[in-house]
Amino acid sequence: MEFDTRLSQTIECLSDPSTYDVVCHEHRLGEPLPSIIKLQKVIDMVREILFPGYFGSTSLRPNTTRHYMGVYVDELYELLSQEILAGMCFECQDGNADKVKKHTAKAKEIAVSFIEYLPEIRRKLVADVNSIFLNDPAARNLGEVIFCYPGIRAITNYRMAHKLLELEVPLIPRFISEMAHSETGIDIHPRAQIGESFTIDHGTGVVIGSTSIIGNNVKIYQGVTLGAKSFPLDEDGNPIKGIPRHPIVEDDVVIYSGATILGRITIGKGSVIGGNVWVTQNIPPYSKIIQSRPKELTFTDGLGI
Repeated sequence: MEFDTRLSQTIECLSDPSTYDVVCHEHRLGEPLPSIIKLQKVIDMVREILFPGYFGSTSLRPNTTRHYMGVYVDELYELLSQEILAGMCFECQDGNADKVKKHTAKAKEIAVSFIEYLPEIRRKLVADVNSIFLNDPAARNLGEVIFCYPGIRAITNYRMAHKLLELEVPLIPRFISEMAHSETGIDIHPRAQIGESFTIDHGTGVVIGSTSIIGNNVKIYQGVTLGAKSFPLDEDGNPIKGIPRHPIVEDDVVIYSGATILGRITIGKGSVIGGNVWVTQNIPPYSKIIQSRPKELTFTDGLGI
């Protein structure tokens, strides 16, 4: 009896609107909600389409490729349009509208536009795969890069999410980028602009902020942060959103592990940023930034003497 009373009191507390006002989403019956399970299936299907024969269980042969591509694309269209619709319904502020009816046609149009862009995503990913393979002596072949390297998995999710964001899809791009973050430890905001032949080696702990701009043939290692410094505040003391606050990294730059690059600064073309350095000012092209070496080293015999 005592347990029933305690549980009833807890239910009353949890049901008090004042305790959940900020963290509650009012969901009307019939409106879809984004689904991580369905989005994972979308990501898996896109990988099957972009890298034929590497993912999934289909045995591809030259005379069956067109058939299976048709099956994959049809299924992807249905799944993706549903998830885009869910994202649009979730962020729609028109409380009087039939949100499903209002957004269904637009969601289908965006899904088609995204699928039309898949050949271009594949072209960019081919360059990314080749770049990772050429930049890593440990990579034995391209298949190993596609199957095993966290960098290419995170970049694949990023290129999907970035295109969906360009198509003005709400919420879903962040789902896709955060799923890669959870899987690989690589955090790339879908709004970042990343050029071609991009290499992330090892990758754990990499952070690329939303207004970052990265050129072509850039290579970064684990633990690199392209972040912001302190945020400017508005007159009410709230951070001003949407302003450029992350670095610009020009073509052919290498950034070694643990480097932290902050603010709207430019790392010039062809520069090398050494490991564990802190950079908050513009770096001219073809510079080499490393930690200063101690002038004198003192060694002991290992006994603390």
